[in-house]
Amino acid sequence: MPASTTATPYGTLPPASPLPQRRPVSLPRLQQMREAGDKITMLTAYDATFAAVADAAGVECLLVGDSLGMVCQGLASTVGVTLETMIYHTDSVARGLRRVQGTAWVVSDLPFGSYHESKEQAMRSASALMHAGAHMVKLEGGGWTTETVRFLVERGIPVCAHLGLTPQTVHALGGYRVQGKSEQAAQTLRRHAHELQDAGATMVVLEMVPAELATELTQELTHCHTIGIGAGNGTAGQVLVLHDMLGMNLGKMAKFVHNFMQDAGSVRGAMEAYVRAVKAGAFPDNALHAW
Repeated sequence: MPASTTATPYGTLPPASPLPQRRPVSLPRLQQMREAGDKITMLTAYDATFAAVADAAGVECLLVGDSLGMVCQGLASTVGVTLETMIYHTDSVARGLRRVQGTAWVVSDLPFGSYHESKEQAMRSASALMHAGAHMVKLEGGGWTTETVRFLVERGIPVCAHLGLTPQTVHALGGYRVQGKSEQAAQTLRRHAHELQDAGATMVVLEMVPAELATELTQELTHCHTIGIGAGNGTAGQVLVLHDMLGMNLGKMAKFVHNFMQDAGSVRGAMEAYVRAVKAGAFPDNALHAW
């Protein structure tokens, strides 16, 4: 039997699909979406199959998040995730997209300890993730990270920042708590966000930030697209952990999560429902999912 028609025992991925209907997602495309008021959708992805399904469902950005340490590896936090693990999962996601001629933008987390030592260490780590298939890398924190962001961007690596609740430093923050509630904390977060934009970051995840502050930052950061998670519906886009939005969380469901699987009937249906809800402004509901 010819190789092209040989069945495989594990048909987790469909054959290569027809040419994609949408243009490949890129930095210019994301800027166009932002200017048009088209909300950016992002979900985490850790393997080839879910990456392919999310792309088919219309998700624009896939985040290979170090959250895999908790949802895939069973760790208590993201701190134990290694760069080698992130490379493996980034490679898996990228191969899944190539298999189906996917067009999603791939963002990969720089894990704890992979960029803290020096700008040069950050460059080596980011290069490894880009070699594995990432289009952009994400790092947590503001202030000291600004020059690292500038260093990477100047060398051609797109960067997504991450402010508010930064899981890699959850122990220093005293737990999973809303950030930027006080006037002083809000001013610091705002300053860090502007510094990161000035350094060249073109995306920033705002996690567990008061909705009013997140909305204000979105209006102020014209060239750095805000992606909210527990930050209200005034951001340029939204992100959720895949397992959370499918109702598969092993622990207590966070306030900002909605189970899209309960009424969808399929994984792809849940992802499509998520995309529709974000685009329409129906999710998140500030009365239910924000502070």
